[in-house]
Amino acid sequence: MSTEPETTEGTEPGTPDTAPQDAAPDDGPATQNTDPASESTDPAAENPATENTDPPAEVPGSGTDTGAADDGGAADDRGGAAAEKSEAEAELTAQRIERERIERRKAEKKGPIESGSKLSGTAADLLAAVRAVESGAKPPATAFATPEAEPVRRRPAPEPVQRPGPVSAEAATAPAAPAPQTVQAVRQVLSEGGAPETLALPAAAALGEGAEERLRADPWQLLRVTGVRPEQADGFARALLGADCGPEDERRGRAFTVWLLEQAALAGHTSLEAQALTAALAQRGVPDPDAALQGALAEGDALVFQDALDEPGAPAAQDGDEDDSERPVRILVGLERYALAEESLADGLARLADSVPKEDGPAEDWERAAASAQGSAAELIRAVAAHGLVLHTGGEASRVEPARLLDEAHRLGLRAWAATHSPLGRDGFAELTAQERGPARADGPAVVTVAGLLSGAEGPGRDADGALDLDLLVVLDAPQLDVETAALLVESLPDGARLVLAGDPAVLWSVGPGRVFADLLAARVCPHVASRVPDPGPLGELVSGIGVGELNQVEAPGKEVVIVPVRDAGEAVHRTVQLVADSVPRAIGVPSEQTVVITPGHGGAAGTRALNAALKERLNPGPGRFGGFDPGDRVVYSPVPGRVLPGHVVGADADGLRLSCSGAPVVVPKERVDGWVRHGWALTAHQAVGSRWPAVVVVLPGDAAQALSRPWVYTAFGRAGRHLSVVHGVEQALPRAVAEVPARPRTTRLPVLLGTQTHAEAQAPAQAPAGD
Repeated sequence: MSTEPETTEGTEPGTPDTAPQDAAPDDGPATQNTDPASESTDPAAENPATENTDPPAEVPGSGTDTGAADDGGAADDRGGAAAEKSEAEAELTAQRIERERIERRKAEKKGPIESGSKLSGTAADLLAAVRAVESGAKPPATAFATPEAEPVRRRPAPEPVQRPGPVSAEAATAPAAPAPQTVQAVRQVLSEGGAPETLALPAAAALGEGAEERLRADPWQLLRVTGVRPEQADGFARALLGADCGPEDERRGRAFTVWLLEQAALAGHTSLEAQALTAALAQRGVPDPDAALQGALAEGDALVFQDALDEPGAPAAQDGDEDDSERPVRILVGLERYALAEESLADGLARLADSVPKEDGPAEDWERAAASAQGSAAELIRAVAAHGLVLHTGGEASRVEPARLLDEAHRLGLRAWAATHSPLGRDGFAELTAQERGPARADGPAVVTVAGLLSGAEGPGRDADGALDLDLLVVLDAPQLDVETAALLVESLPDGARLVLAGDPAVLWSVGPGRVFADLLAARVCPHVASRVPDPGPLGELVSGIGVGELNQVEAPGKEVVIVPVRDAGEAVHRTVQLVADSVPRAIGVPSEQTVVITPGHGGAAGTRALNAALKERLNPGPGRFGGFDPGDRVVYSPVPGRVLPGHVVGADADGLRLSCSGAPVVVPKERVDGWVRHGWALTAHQAVGSRWPAVVVVLPGDAAQALSRPWVYTAFGRAGRHLSVVHGVEQALPRAVAEVPARPRTTRLPVLLGTQTHAEAQAPAQAPAGD
């Protein structure tokens, strides 16, 4: 039984169980420097390509799998690494407290929802469940109970700890390992059911205490282990249950419902329309999809929502409208964790948008700071002076504006911090802020990673109420925030703090579910400052054109952009190795250690696995005596989905594989090396997002055409700082993807929730309006 997740990185999630359609032929190839030289010449002559042959999982709401299914490339199964209490446990405790708080607030809502009276059939049953939750009444068999939630206070604050240097947030947030006796008991059950015993550790971690009993009582719970497919769970159930196993088993229907929702989350959705979910259940051989969905709702495995939709051009609904039942609605089903996170996020964002920032000095000081800046940087400073929540958009060059804002805020005495998505992004932005304040001033705003800030491994610590001890937080790479991370971040801000979400809306969306930044931009609930600072040079011109759907030829006199045509995957791998090891260092002056390869997926003859194997053989040959790794190997470490830490192998001992990641030592337990560590010369675009390198080689094999989209190309090409080589084997698929394949939509509730919050604030007693 193979349990490795079948992931493909490329486009964003789309419609249920449909593959992306081929676009119409384009006028011709768009190349930047078609100088195909011989193997012995500079990058203009080199040619790697990648293949993406891993078949995507069939997910309701998505065609091909997205980077959301690409967990950073190192974690195919997730389990624990440390027996002692970790920062991850504190984070999980905080999330549980969040859920309790939201449940209490939901229980205090008054009255049932009146809309949707004209619904019938399954939709009416689901709506009855919604009303039952809100009213407290027990509906018929389709109802599910909402537990009473105790009043909770803000999470207790950990003692602030002064650390001598940056600490790996990813290492701090590795989940704790299950007890050995639990793993052994699960191994016995798996053996009886004919499942690989290697699933024992991830199954014990996923199912928790009593995992053995849960598997015996409901063998389909094996689907909660990452990478297990429905047909594999069916085989396991048949082996354990014998004649008692059948397709109509209600346990099977519930497990398949949860599995489909989890697959949708991997594809970026926070919820699915009920109709799409039941259709996917039918495709999976569930005899009665409606009953399966009702069973999952009754057991509390999923939650159901109805969202009223405003028709284009229709006036917004007002409180007390008699014809509210005429408004169109959609019935959504989602997992509790994402539903609660999305509601908490909407509440927190509305609080920030409606709040008056803490007085941090005379308004004249803010205006003086804005006057000293220019253009959109001055607009950003003025917006932050008057508002608690501000959005900032722009390309790589626009980061000078948040850097200027942080410097001016620090001058005004604010406790100003910046947070980035990746350690490389953190280091790069720290250099930018240092340049902004100049050599005369040693002190300035600090820069951390989002993961490190939330875990406590980096940042200012927390105050007595558990809130982050700061006045201004600027989050770079905001498109990479999923709903759970964003909710935890917003809830952690103290009253009166200012939040700036900054990023490039054209890049790939978050690995986790949701599209927080895009939803906020669309909701228009707070000021938005669009930078007018262009990205410079041929690379900036190329990437800017891709952002608007144009793949233009650019003049590259310094070989900033090079196109290397290839015929097949074998030639692509050969050219890639030649570029990284020889041509780029010799012709461009960028060493191989500062060059990264980006390809659409892990599998295939020119995916990350094949490319990394070839690059290792050339750059650091060795027997791979430490779980396939040797000292000096370039790696990526990913203990949790969506968090990727680049580093290199230092050695190994009885404790595990020893890495150095951004200067911090990391020890990976030997049983976790295969799942958490991969070679890192070649990455996917989602692994690379949030970081930049002096030189980038993008590999596009012929069979990767359907994985390409405008956001993918924009993100991959935009990782290059000085030089970009494109190993081109997709012909017209590249310009076609840029022109015709935008990001696939994700099903989220945040826009509706933000609209509801905005409407509620509009009905509240009038307050003094904030400045624009």
